[in-house]
Amino acid sequence: MPIGKEVISEWFKGLQDRICSGLEEADGKGVFKEDQWDRVQGGGGRTRIIQNGNVIEKGGVNFSAVFGKAPEFLINQLKADENAQFFATGVSIVIHPSNPHVPIIHMNVRYFEMSGGIAWFGGGIDLTPHYVKQKDGEFFHQQLKVACDKHDLEYYPEFKKWADNYFFIKHRQETRGIGGIFFDQLKSSEKYSLEDRWKFVQEIGDSFLPIYTELMKRNRSSVFTDNEKQWQLLRRGRYVEFNLVYDRGTKFGLETDGRTESILMSLPNLAAWEYNFKVELDSPEQQTLGLLKKGIDWVK
Repeated sequence: MPIGKEVISEWFKGLQDRICSGLEEADGKGVFKEDQWDRVQGGGGRTRIIQNGNVIEKGGVNFSAVFGKAPEFLINQLKADENAQFFATGVSIVIHPSNPHVPIIHMNVRYFEMSGGIAWFGGGIDLTPHYVKQKDGEFFHQQLKVACDKHDLEYYPEFKKWADNYFFIKHRQETRGIGGIFFDQLKSSEKYSLEDRWKFVQEIGDSFLPIYTELMKRNRSSVFTDNEKQWQLLRRGRYVEFNLVYDRGTKFGLETDGRTESILMSLPNLAAWEYNFKVELDSPEQQTLGLLKKGIDWVK
């Protein structure tokens, strides 16, 4: 059965609703506040922010559906007609916890189409622990592999490698976190229809809550020191660097005149940069840095 952009957009709205409800329940204190916005050139969205919860210091779960004349950079990139129209919808999530032993998580699922028959899905989900814990990393990647394997056994290794390469901070020569999966421009093909791709994207969207609420539960009561809190702020600084320098979603939003407050909701309230910071030998911080690299096999 062919899918349309209205069906996709409505499902993404429902996903936003389910994730917000689940995160409020898991946090036990924080409540999302909604900010509805309109884009002058066409479309709009619902930005939902949760702050100062029991676990979540700041989190955003955004829905948007925007459309109109394609910007020049897109027309050039896709070699499209100068009067081409575009439509883009999706859900984007970033959660910054207060406890440094609870990881940052990011997910994005999206659909894009443009006049001339161009249509694809993109997205991904990745984890950025301030302190990398082996069992949490294995759990996270195993859950993603299970979700991917339901649709294609090649998806997980292919999209994990893509995430390793995408979430790489070149000027620091380290990955943003322990990766996950990343995919873009999933179109219809000889092997898969666009509807098949849509089912996969729904699978990934629905995997977010059970994965992250489990990681919240595992680590929310961990005791931490002032030094560990300072390390968390430094790691958030790396997160900010990636998002402002490399992230495609941030660039796309700003270049298509999206809502700046919603686009930059991915940034934490507090972060730190300390000149020429060095970790101590054999410290948990050094162990974490040793795992911020491409190609680690988390699924044994």
